Amino acid sequence: MTSTPLATTNGRRWITLAVVGLAQLMVVLDATVVNIALPSAQADLGFTDGQRQWIITAYSLAFGSLLLLGGRLSDLMGRKRTFIIGLIGFAIASALGGAAGTFELLVAARAMQGAFAALLAPTALAVLTTTFVIPKERARAFGVFGAIAGAGGAIGLLLGGILTEAFDWRWNLYINVFIAAAALIGALIYIPFIARTGPRPKLDVPGTLLVSGGLFGLVFGFSNAETDGWDSPLTWGMLAAAVVLLGTFVLWQRRAKHPLLPLAIVLDRNRGAAFLSVMVAGAGMFGIFLFVTYYLQLTLGYSPIQTGLAFLPMIGMLVLAAQLGTNIFVPRFGPKVLVPSGMILGVIGMIWLTFLDASSVYAANVMPPLMVIGFAMGTIMPASMQTATLGVNREFAGVASATVNTSQQVGGSIGTALLNTLAATAAADYLAAHTPVTPEVGVDAALASYATAYWWGAAFFAAGAVMAALLFRRRGDGISLSHDEQPAAGADVDPVVVH
Repeated sequence: MTSTPLATTNGRRWITLAVVGLAQLMVVLDATVVNIALPSAQADLGFTDGQRQWIITAYSLAFGSLLLLGGRLSDLMGRKRTFIIGLIGFAIASALGGAAGTFELLVAARAMQGAFAALLAPTALAVLTTTFVIPKERARAFGVFGAIAGAGGAIGLLLGGILTEAFDWRWNLYINVFIAAAALIGALIYIPFIARTGPRPKLDVPGTLLVSGGLFGLVFGFSNAETDGWDSPLTWGMLAAAVVLLGTFVLWQRRAKHPLLPLAIVLDRNRGAAFLSVMVAGAGMFGIFLFVTYYLQLTLGYSPIQTGLAFLPMIGMLVLAAQLGTNIFVPRFGPKVLVPSGMILGVIGMIWLTFLDASSVYAANVMPPLMVIGFAMGTIMPASMQTATLGVNREFAGVASATVNTSQQVGGSIGTALLNTLAATAAADYLAAHTPVTPEVGVDAALASYATAYWWGAAFFAAGAVMAALLFRRRGDGISLSHDEQPAAGADVDPVVVH
């Protein structure tokens, strides 16, 4: 007997979207909300500058390395059960972090947050994928969800500034308890439990260990490159181990009886292009947040709240583009047109940012390129996320959704490490070429480093535009906005459905 959709009435479906949107927002903003609170936390707990980065890295390591496991657990345990466990665990970890009296407890709490976020993020997207089966509603829902995924980092910067200045750094963690409580109430009421039918598959333990270890090495390696440099043996050692483990994982998935990630999911051209597009967008997005934040605070002297508010126009354009794209442009043109167009807008916005200097005015010089980049992200993310989960059998919706989140997380880690290294090298070269070093030279060196990062960010988006244009199929050639498990005869559906 075929299971019914997760929500049976129109009203329940949209409340379900609000619930999973809250969870996704909490997961994404927690990657940045703590950043602005770090100086206050460091003064309170007394940890060193070298230790500070572990407050960020502990979250990203646990989150990035456990995402595929979290997605598969949601397939095996059921969406509602996994979602509730993730919410409760994330709330407990946040409360522990907020109450932490030592550096070690704070790092442990951040790692716990990342682990439960790895349960929440793919489950939230899987709930959305299996709830909205009507093409027009699916497009609208993914527009909202993609906007949240793209804007969450900027919202985290704004929220972090407000909470740190108005209350205390600990409220950057405590706030999650209230968000999780609201989402938990909604989940208990509006996400029904659906009983599994048929034989229960087993968890692919070797595959889980291989991919979790590989993703850990990948995220750790790029994070270490950001702090210790590319010449660090630990950086290259972890990256080499990641390549070996992930390569072995792929070979194992070809012969595993119950594969963790059936290769047909990622080898389909549309899905592969979507995953790569999300990765490129993640690299560009985190780079923007990092260097524009540095520029606003260190060069223009903005406060944390002012910095967060400066990103609001970007968020507004992102939301606008997400709605226009998924409701009008994706159904009409498909991702083959829309995603490369978004990438090209990203190139334009990045190049525009290279013209910023110490005398730039926000309204005339900073806000316009941020709005262009916001529109670019809102064009890329929802279309890619919708395509990445399209046509996947309900049994594997969780792990397919986890692959989307993994792509964004890995892209963010790679982009941040590469851009930070390139920017630091550019600053050092500028200082070496302009002696004696005066305060004015220091400011110019920082601006040169930011410009270098923006140029490389533009290169990322340009490569993404070419990749997306070549890989995505034309509209009508294997693309459908339907997600029915048993499509009507003659319907236009994604030809690759994993069973």
